[in-house]
Formats: sequence, structure tokens, C-alpha cells
Amino acid sequence: MQVVNWLPRTELPFAAPSRPELMEMPEPLVVAPVVPASVPAPAAAPVVAPTERVKIEVPRPSLASTRTNAKVEEDAAPVVAKSVPVPPPRFSLQLLRAGRCLLLVELPTGETFQTRDPAYLLLKDMLRAAGLPDSPQIIGEPVRWPLLARGTMDQGPEAARDFVQGFLSARLEDAPCVCVWLIGLPAVRFAGEANAESFNRELQVEGLGSVWALPGLELLMEEPQRKADVWQAMRRLMARWKESNE
Repeated sequence: MQVVNWLPRTELPFAAPSRPELMEMPEPLVVAPVVPASVPAPAAAPVVAPTERVKIEVPRPSLASTRTNAKVEEDAAPVVAKSVPVPPPRFSLQLLRAGRCLLLVELPTGETFQTRDPAYLLLKDMLRAAGLPDSPQIIGEPVRWPLLARGTMDQGPEAARDFVQGFLSARLEDAPCVCVWLIGLPAVRFAGEANAESFNRELQVEGLGSVWALPGLELLMEEPQRKADVWQAMRRLMARWKESNE
């Protein structure tokens, strides 16, 4: 019979007490009407907000941003390149005298010439070809660079040039000569302020006068074809010291 709740008209003896919530009538269910999609929804009334005072905030740099800006400025600063120290040049030079000429010769082994050294025998042949005494006089000890193994003294290329030129100038004051032979690249570089391109040329050096740039004795032994260029240059200069000997 689909009876959900049943309430007696009179109180039944020995029956359980009635529950009052069952006597309440449920509220009718209100169904909202279906609005077609083509009908626009009514526009909501504009809500007028109360007038408020606009608060202006001034941005303050934080500690993190300050550090970031400082780092950017530091990175943008120009980088100053540190000068790399130039190692001192290494060479040994021997000064000799042959007639009215001085010879500043690179020592191939770094030690003083011995009478049977191949380089020394070649030097004697060159002197005989030039019409000079073939037994040159050795003047003083070899000039070795660097001067000191340790220390803070400047021993770079400029200091080496000043030392070699000062050494030669002092010897020229003791006994003048008509021409200085610079034999070997170290002699040409630090006494004549020139390079290998000046081999077989006559140069004028302040304080030293006329100098003749020559390849080293060891280079002449390794490359004998260079001797022809030396001989051609020698013929152009030979008259200078020959006249002096006469």
C-alpha cells in the first residue's frame, strides 16, 4: 500500500512514545524555471564601491637588489690586465780585439773559447779572410746574462741591453776602434738593437759608432751557405780596417 508513516488517532496502550519530527510537514520543493539559451541574462546592477583614498607606495630597494646592483657595476667596471713578467734572456758573450776591430762574439757553449774549438777555428778563418790578425786578444771575462740567479733586480731585455752597451762603451773609451763586429743574435740584439734581419749589414749605434751584424758561429757551421753572404758584406767593409792597419 506504499504507507511510509502511520499515526494512530488515539494513544495506544503500551505503545512507544511518538516522535514529534514525524508530524512536521516538509516544505514544498521549488523548481527554478528553465531559461532558453537565446534569452540573454539580465545585467547585474553596477556595484558602486565607496570612494577610497588611493595609497601610493614608494618602492624601497631591498638588500638583495642593492647587492645585485653592486655586483653588476663591479662586473661592468673595466678589467685591468696584469702585466706578465718577461723572463730574463740568457746568453754568453766574449769580447775580443783583432787589430783595430772589436769583436763581441756569442759563445756557442756558454764557455770561453778553447784553441781547438770548431767555432774558434772558424773565427780565425774569418779574421784571416778579413786581413786581420787571426789570434785575437781576449778582453776580460765573458758577459753572462742573467747576472744573478736570484734577487729582485730587473734582468729583463731592456736591462740586458743597457748593460751590454755600457760594457762596450767603456771598452771603446779605453781603446777606440774603427768597427765593432757583433757575431751572433744576442750580440746583435742587445748591443746593436737589431734582429736577425740585420745580418751582414753595417749599423750605426749611438755610443758605439759603426757596427757590423753577423750570424753566429754555430749558425754558420750549421748553414754553410750563409758564408757567401758574409764574404760579400766583408768585401764592402774591408777597406775601412785595412786603411787603419796601413
